[in-house]
Amino acid sequence: MLCLACFYCRAGAQDIQVGSKLDKTAIPIGDQTVLHVTAHIPVKSELSFPQLKDSIGKIKIVRGLKPDTVFDRNNPATETITNNYIVTCFDTGVYVIPGLEFHTKAGTFKTGTVSLQVRSVPVDTTKTFYDIKQPFVVSYTFWDWLKDHWILLTIILVVILLVTAIIYYLKNRPKGMIIKKAIPALPADTVALNRLYGLRDKKLWQRNGVKPHYIELTDILREYLEMRYHIKTHEQTSGEIFAGLKDKEIPVNARGSLKQLLTLADLVKFAREKPSSAENERMMEDAIDFVRQTREEIQSAAYKEELPE
Repeated sequence: MLCLACFYCRAGAQDIQVGSKLDKTAIPIGDQTVLHVTAHIPVKSELSFPQLKDSIGKIKIVRGLKPDTVFDRNNPATETITNNYIVTCFDTGVYVIPGLEFHTKAGTFKTGTVSLQVRSVPVDTTKTFYDIKQPFVVSYTFWDWLKDHWILLTIILVVILLVTAIIYYLKNRPKGMIIKKAIPALPADTVALNRLYGLRDKKLWQRNGVKPHYIELTDILREYLEMRYHIKTHEQTSGEIFAGLKDKEIPVNARGSLKQLLTLADLVKFAREKPSSAENERMMEDAIDFVRQTREEIQSAAYKEELPE
């Protein structure tokens, strides 16, 4: 069994081959080439590649490339793994990349050495020296800026649209319906009596305001007649008003008092009639009595209201 194990290790070691090479063995100073580090091993074998960091002596490692794996067409049980590194050098001379070690269970394997020659750039000293050229100025347009910042601009635009939509909604959203309890309209007789009492308290005719007194008095009666009997009274003559009241149920004495009052008011307004103090007092009382005598007796409970004395 010991002999078989030794034979297996030697056979496995014979299947592992490692190596390294350069794309270009000679480069101008500062130029770049690729270093290929290769391992030919059985599939699924455990093998650790050498760790190359920043440099190998004066040879600088610019960066590592993606590893490449290729299976052997003639022997599918084996594969070739290659790690690639871009290298450069800034000093002239010949530099040797030493052997690189691979570690496996079967042992340590080492590549051969690779030489890199770095040549200086020939300079013709007979020619005039020129200053270093400045970098080219690249035009940067507004569209280039939009391409670079389109994500930020999209976010800002979305935020503005959202804020605008919220403000528009808050200003134009349907407001909750406010239900107000309707205040019942006062009956025509109550409105008329309240205005007549107010006119009486003004005492216009006692202060030489006879004409304004009768103008306001007739306006109150006209509005009362229009509301109570549903006839047109504004811009109507006294005769036209009585014609409209012809078929209405009005007590005879009340009808006579109204006719006498409107007639006297016309004389005051248009003929400069000056009634006596007794006539003025009586006309006011006749107007109040007329409203009381002609008010509707049957009223809704919501409109009942104690009339002022």
